[in-house]
Amino acid sequence: MPKPPFKSGDAPNPAFELPPVARAGMRELHPQDGALLLMHFAFRGLVVKADAFLAEHGLSRVHHRLLYAVARAEGISIGQLIELLGVTKQALHRPLKFLQDAGYIVAERNASQHRSKNLRLTALGARIEKLASEHERDAMESALQTVSPNEQDAWRKVMTALARLA
Repeated sequence: MPKPPFKSGDAPNPAFELPPVARAGMRELHPQDGALLLMHFAFRGLVVKADAFLAEHGLSRVHHRLLYAVARAEGISIGQLIELLGVTKQALHRPLKFLQDAGYIVAERNASQHRSKNLRLTALGARIEKLASEHERDAMESALQTVSPNEQDAWRKVMTALARLA
């Protein structure tokens, strides 16, 4: 039987013991506040080294997200990328143009659909994407090694359920 959600009055919620949370004096207003805090700080922990690496190259998490997607869907059209990422054409334009102008991504006309452009990484784009993603993979592997395979499966189920809401 699944464990009921944390309720006020139970044992202290570990999310509220995280140093930045405790220093800020945050308190729980809803039973899911701890889960939301953990998700927020877990994501920060996942990307902190990748973000620092990207910043050294004048790039941001948004740029990495584009590089990551194009690396795994070589030849993806701009329209498909917009759909995949759930962003508008306007939101995609500036970071994608920056990556093209800086030599990380190439956009080529689709031979059969002339109004469409397909994207691919350059050698530079592939190298930067690989190194930035390596930082995140290392953080993920390190965290997953702290729990059992069954706990890893449970975590993946929760993440899958949340991802399906997107």
